[in-house]
Amino acid sequence: MHAINELAEFVSSFPAEKVLADGQETISVLILDLLGAAAAGIDSPLAKSARTAALESYGEGEIDIWLTGMRTSVVGAAMSNSAAASALDIDDGHRGAGGHPGAGIIPTALAVAQAVGASGPEVMGAIALGYEIGLRVASCRPVQTIEMYSSGRWVNFGAAAAASRLLGLNADQTAHALAIAGCEGPIVFLNAASKFDGSSIKEGIPPAVVAGITAAYRAQAGAKGPIELLDDADRFTRNSLTGNLGSSWEVQQCYLKPYACCRYIHGAIDAILSMRKAGQPILKLRIETFPHAMRLANERAPSTFEGGQYSFYFNCAIAALHGRAALQPVQPEHFRDPEILELAARIELEPSPEFTNAFPALTPARVILDQGDGPEEMVVLYPLGDVANPLSSHQIVEKFKNIARGSVTAQWQDDIVTAVASLHNAGSSALFASLTPPETRHSEPVRRISNWALADE
Repeated sequence: MHAINELAEFVSSFPAEKVLADGQETISVLILDLLGAAAAGIDSPLAKSARTAALESYGEGEIDIWLTGMRTSVVGAAMSNSAAASALDIDDGHRGAGGHPGAGIIPTALAVAQAVGASGPEVMGAIALGYEIGLRVASCRPVQTIEMYSSGRWVNFGAAAAASRLLGLNADQTAHALAIAGCEGPIVFLNAASKFDGSSIKEGIPPAVVAGITAAYRAQAGAKGPIELLDDADRFTRNSLTGNLGSSWEVQQCYLKPYACCRYIHGAIDAILSMRKAGQPILKLRIETFPHAMRLANERAPSTFEGGQYSFYFNCAIAALHGRAALQPVQPEHFRDPEILELAARIELEPSPEFTNAFPALTPARVILDQGDGPEEMVVLYPLGDVANPLSSHQIVEKFKNIARGSVTAQWQDDIVTAVASLHNAGSSALFASLTPPETRHSEPVRRISNWALADE
């Protein structure tokens, strides 16, 4: 049997209740975290341009562009919501894949679910299955064959899987959806072409969403794809791709990002925040990282959000001078702050031979910091939010509220938190209502419930 057929059989037939039995809380966390990322990024140039493009190219429709009151087509809404969620680089990730599944798969699932009227458990099951397929495709690639660690190269498979499940496609149709999405997803850019340079292309997640959703609808209409696509044993390790499907879930191996910048930088930020002494000068700050991280553009004085997200110098200077909250998310004034820019110009950054083989399994950092009492050193192997160093329930909600505060009022935040927490045993209409501005809603307010998600109240 072809690998895609095995994956498709799993996606089309695995019982949703078995998904939720093991992963219900994790899926709820990932949804809330992703909605927070979208709220933080909603007014970014990347998100604004995506909304404009969606409305002008896809037209008006019945599917919500989150938090705006605007509506467009299934594809247009998912694409623009994906752009907002990935705009500030504070969306979830996965070490084995080396990228970000949620910003593609969750907008896909919610858009298609709104179109078909799916229940809450159906939405959550589709999300888990989408993560599983996308992350297996990404993680089964032998490291030496990976052309670029860009999420758009594989999140299209996860989007197609989630959409296929919600559309009720059979195994054969799902297989063709995966094959079409795999062939037509974005190339993004290759190692020889560019660094992670902070352009609006970023990781190519929004076009991967378009490819995945349209692949599912086309397969439903009878389109065919190359079913043998994932059978190349030199490029896809079969046991990692299809072995033990349903026995464990990749959603449970995802990390959350407490800071709005590339995950490669988080270990260094954690060390700086731990070592920093209030009121003390910074005489020297040296960072040693894994060699792959040196592929970031690392501008010392970035002028755009995208440029800032891919800079050790800039984000570590912010952390040292202004603390954790200043990275949840980064504010425009930081790009013009002379104190930040002065420190960023002095930071030393070097690859460490000790960390040569760490990536993608780990993203470690060593920080040497002299604050007037001589140099101190700290190594971080598992940044905050990692599976081995997870955020608490309180920290998850605190992050959501911190990063959403610029676009979502406190009461509105509580509505979203409550709707996500109750999604597993309710219809999805409350969640969709909570993602529209309160003044545009026509349904009754969602009822506040006591749950993990309101642990800070």
